[in-house]
Amino acid sequence: MQLARVKSASAHRRARCSRFTATAFACLLATVTPARAAGTAAGTIINNSATVDFILAGTPVTQTSNVASITVVERIEVVLTLQSPQLVVAPAEPGRSLLFTLTNTGNGNETFSLAMNSLLPGDDFDPVPAVPGIYFDSDGSGDISPGDAAYVPGTNDPALPPDTSIDILLVNDIPGAVANGNVGRSELTASSTTGTGAPGDDFPGLGDGGVDAVIGATGGVAAQTGEYVVGDVQVDVVKSVAVTDPFGGDQPTPGATLTYTIAIEVMNTGTAVASVFRDPIPLDTTYVAGSITLNGGAMSDAVDADAGELDSTGAATVVVRLGDLTQISGSQTVAFQVTIN
Repeated sequence: MQLARVKSASAHRRARCSRFTATAFACLLATVTPARAAGTAAGTIINNSATVDFILAGTPVTQTSNVASITVVERIEVVLTLQSPQLVVAPAEPGRSLLFTLTNTGNGNETFSLAMNSLLPGDDFDPVPAVPGIYFDSDGSGDISPGDAAYVPGTNDPALPPDTSIDILLVNDIPGAVANGNVGRSELTASSTTGTGAPGDDFPGLGDGGVDAVIGATGGVAAQTGEYVVGDVQVDVVKSVAVTDPFGGDQPTPGATLTYTIAIEVMNTGTAVASVFRDPIPLDTTYVAGSITLNGGAMSDAVDADAGELDSTGAATVVVRLGDLTQISGSQTVAFQVTIN
């Protein structure tokens, strides 16, 4: 198995991401952030009236109906998204965190209670919840760190306006009696404190401003499960980016060139078998043809005898086949360039 840690040199939201198996992974980090459209806000009053125009004895007359008034009720909806890939861990390793994003997709302000369960059926081992086991990713690092606030049920339940989300960490210790390749699972559940139930269930007067609250399609509750896998190889993957703008400076303006440099290195005595580096070309950029290098040596963009290529069968992706890597292999450095559209 492969144990990897990605570090970004970006100054904004520098991520100390959880270790994972993928060679390159963009960490999805949020504090309380806008999410998706929740619909018309609870408590909104929708008024409507009709008119009829006609002629009476040669005179135009307009007859207006009464006003029909409807107050929009609160719809309780919640979405929970797992952000972490399968995390590779070591036996007896403490404090490994899984990252989730909780989103209020309803149309009113909503508070959620949180719960974790690491005693799930069907896996090879049970992760041991840390005490406490649930944290808010307060500093946006994507991993447990001193700046993160512990969740205390009933005290700091997350209260989210419509269209907002918050990142949550489940923290578990890994037991010592686990074998290479074993998988353990941990689940986060978020439930509306207003109520949960079948779609259409009504909670009179409990919505924003005293309107009714109605359970939406999600039932007012969401659950997601993350996975740990035991591995005997740790690989560090460190990515940095340098900017060269068209004016000789280093501002990321349209037309600027971004040079990505990624260092891959095995950190212990295991072997990362058949290692393959993959890095999708970022949106709003264009790949610079012929810019892939491995340890300073040029790679062609085509599939041929060298180790690198630009895979364009789907989303354009830089691919470099690194083979079997050990500590003796030393650091392997991949670089390529794109321009900002």
